[in-house]
Amino acid sequence: MDMDSLVTLTGDIDTFMYTYILIIMLVVSGILFTIRTKGVQIRLFKDMVKSITEQKYNEGKATASSFQALMISTASRVGTGNIAGVSTAIAFGGPGALMWMWIMATVGAASAFVESTLAQVWKVKNEDGSFRGDPAYYIQQGLGKRWLGIVFAVTLILCFAFGFNALQAYNASSTLEVYMPDYFSSNVVIWVALLIAAFMAICIFGGGQRVSFLTSIIVPIMAVSYLLIALAVTFMHAGDIPAVFGLICSSAFDFRSFAGGFAGSVVSWGIKRGLYSNEAGMGSAPNAAAAASVSHPVKQGLVQTFSVFIDTMIICTCTGMMILVFYVGGGLETVVDPVTNITSFVNPNTGAVLTGMPLVQEALRYSLGDFGVNFITFSIFLFAFSSLLGNYYYAESNIRFISQNKWGMLIFRVFCVAAVFWGAQAGFDLVWNAADIFMGFQAFVNLLALFFLGGWAIKALNDYESQKKQGLDPVFLASSIPGLPATECWHETRDELAEDAKRGDLSENAKMRHQVEEMLN
Repeated sequence: MDMDSLVTLTGDIDTFMYTYILIIMLVVSGILFTIRTKGVQIRLFKDMVKSITEQKYNEGKATASSFQALMISTASRVGTGNIAGVSTAIAFGGPGALMWMWIMATVGAASAFVESTLAQVWKVKNEDGSFRGDPAYYIQQGLGKRWLGIVFAVTLILCFAFGFNALQAYNASSTLEVYMPDYFSSNVVIWVALLIAAFMAICIFGGGQRVSFLTSIIVPIMAVSYLLIALAVTFMHAGDIPAVFGLICSSAFDFRSFAGGFAGSVVSWGIKRGLYSNEAGMGSAPNAAAAASVSHPVKQGLVQTFSVFIDTMIICTCTGMMILVFYVGGGLETVVDPVTNITSFVNPNTGAVLTGMPLVQEALRYSLGDFGVNFITFSIFLFAFSSLLGNYYYAESNIRFISQNKWGMLIFRVFCVAAVFWGAQAGFDLVWNAADIFMGFQAFVNLLALFFLGGWAIKALNDYESQKKQGLDPVFLASSIPGLPATECWHETRDELAEDAKRGDLSENAKMRHQVEEMLN
């Protein structure tokens, strides 16, 4: 099969999955969990912020705090998806795609809460005292179906280690095209691919703790810098802001774009790229959520819900504003497809259609000149590198779920590096199609599991809120939820706590648990 045929085939699979299956499942699950949690993503927003700063519940050095878990998940969420993904959605779906990303993030945040809470409930402890878990673990323990857990693990590995990481490498590499129009046909691309792959190899062969350390430093710095630049660009064009929001609203509800089919509509692009960006309901963030040491699963569920808002409402919006003030200000020409009625952005100097990273780079050139282009190029490399590490962290956890074989892990790491090397040189359509397809398979399996297990997350939320009403700092005990399928953690018994209290050797955390047990009695 030649390259053109492969691109066509993957494109057809991508279109079918998102048109007839995934968008329906994502919307239904988001609405369902929003109703069942009574709008937890809005109602407990204050608790989300508070939970981020909570100290480790288990003081072991190997465990991760709520903040570290947030940074690991944000390393994957807040990546090139917030830049190239938003740019692609606007370029192909129209400016209104940004509004559908907002809508989907708000609704999907409830799914993010449920999946991350479940990951905490059914997390497992490593030999060094750290925790791990994700949908594969809650499928195995909650549903009692290890085979389905393995299926999910395989889909996640394909998605993150190969699909997403190849795409992250491509997005980083493609930023250099603005400096060299013939970049992808030159030998330079191979050296850049080698550089990115070498960085990946150094990090992943250094161990998981290095991933947590690097992302907890890189992500805040790069996110703040990017936000400051984006805000500066937006305020530079403050007079265009009303026109931008008017354009977003009119485009979002201009259903004439459906004439060309739902797959190419503003709604489809907004939801598809929104999923790629914030990953709500996809089953990836639970990997980071399970690693956190907290006193109650709901606390980390709330933290990961907050991450969805950081991703879409703040960073994606900033990217969209930079592009759209560029368009409204007259820096772009447009071409309207007579069949779909979709507007494409065109470089007025070259006539080339702009999408992905080149569109963002030209938008920053419009506002900040060469400094803007250089800044976004550097930022994309940082975003891509942090996302490569966050994605690898997820994939490694699922490899360990399937097998603990050391040689298997070594082979897996080698393939991860090879995927990054390939992705940095691949074509735009193929890497995006592959990432979308792998993402779709993963989300499908996870959403099925959420439909069956979501009720346990609701019961955990009720337990959390009940304790809050009693003035307690919520502490979770598996025995407090009747009928909960067996868990590896959360198993302190009343008798054990009472004996510890008599000996006077309760830690502060154990004392809180003892308080809860007394209330239950």
